Amino acid sequence: MNTLSTVKIATNALSINKMRSGLTMLGIIIGVAAVIAMISVGSGAREQVSKQISSIGSNLLIILPGAATSGGLRMGFGSTPTLTSDDAKAIAAEVSGAAYAAPLLPGTAQVVYGNQNWSTIITGTSPGFFDLRDWPVEFGAIFTQRDVDGATKVALVGRTVKENLFGDEDPMGKIIRIKKIPFKVIGVLSGKGQSPMGQDQDDSVYIPVTTAQKKLFGTTFPGMVRIITVKAVSPSVLKEAEKNIVALLRQRHHISTGREDDFSIRNLTEILATAEQAARIMSILLGSIASVSLIVGGIGIMNIMLVSVTERTREIGIRMAVGARGGDILMQFLIEAVVLAIIGGCIGIVLGIVGSWLISHFAGWEISISAVAIFLSFGFSALVGVFFGFYPARKASLLAPVECLRYE
Repeated sequence: MNTLSTVKIATNALSINKMRSGLTMLGIIIGVAAVIAMISVGSGAREQVSKQISSIGSNLLIILPGAATSGGLRMGFGSTPTLTSDDAKAIAAEVSGAAYAAPLLPGTAQVVYGNQNWSTIITGTSPGFFDLRDWPVEFGAIFTQRDVDGATKVALVGRTVKENLFGDEDPMGKIIRIKKIPFKVIGVLSGKGQSPMGQDQDDSVYIPVTTAQKKLFGTTFPGMVRIITVKAVSPSVLKEAEKNIVALLRQRHHISTGREDDFSIRNLTEILATAEQAARIMSILLGSIASVSLIVGGIGIMNIMLVSVTERTREIGIRMAVGARGGDILMQFLIEAVVLAIIGGCIGIVLGIVGSWLISHFAGWEISISAVAIFLSFGFSALVGVFFGFYPARKASLLAPVECLRYE
């Protein structure tokens, strides 16, 4: 008997019991749909983390000032100002593994333009900060070192600030007021989106660090900054650069041997890589849990096929009596199981894609529908049909024709 005839007989047998065939496929349908939906959600979360990591920048070290002690209580890092703009300059000049080093003096203030106002984060920094963060301007230009040296009143605004203050108006050359001090807008930064901590990075205004120190926020001592951000030349020199920065700052801050550092260095790349790894593990875990339902669906197929073999015992005997071989009977029932699994897999793929979009729409989660996940789910559903259909098919092929014809 040729394969085409076997396929026709198998599909005809399935079509006779449409309700039972549909219920048998239900487990596979749910399993495939769940796998695709869960992998899409997990992949979307992983891509979102990766996007946030790339928006922060790569090979970054964050240097925070020291911790204060008051009444026997030690405060957290940053409670005592110990860093200066000159520290950042020294790191950039003397640490061979450091590509850029930028001081940061952030603060919150109300920004006013015309009859519009917006509360946002104002950050004093140097031109190197935008190279360090891979953050170009969308319009205009970044302020220069001459602006820093002269403490000029110029500002770069993020997209969120631009939209809330200017709307559709061109902000270039316009005067905004920060704490009643006029600043000229010289550029609009390109969009960065949310940080891994959920902060809108575009809701910010950047000005020269000396302007922030002398004219806007003031400082406890000349040149004080709250943070220094350093970008290493490559990931391979990150640890060495961190070690050299510690040695340089201890020397500059006159910290003797045995005394604690008055600063703290955080490896931001390692922290963000850990977050990405956690998202990847979660994606694998979600897919693994959902795949259990495929196994359950396969068991359902095996159960129904065993029932089908019992019901069609006389049919098997008649076919064998007129010349069908054991291999033909095996192939017929195996094809029935595989057809059930493949049809269920196709329906599950459609439902999985639709379910993923619904999750994205109603839950507001990012999803990433992977072609690999679709092909794997489809292939796995076919494999389930072969695996769980083989035993009933094998059992049918080994039946004795005489016993089958006698069966009531």
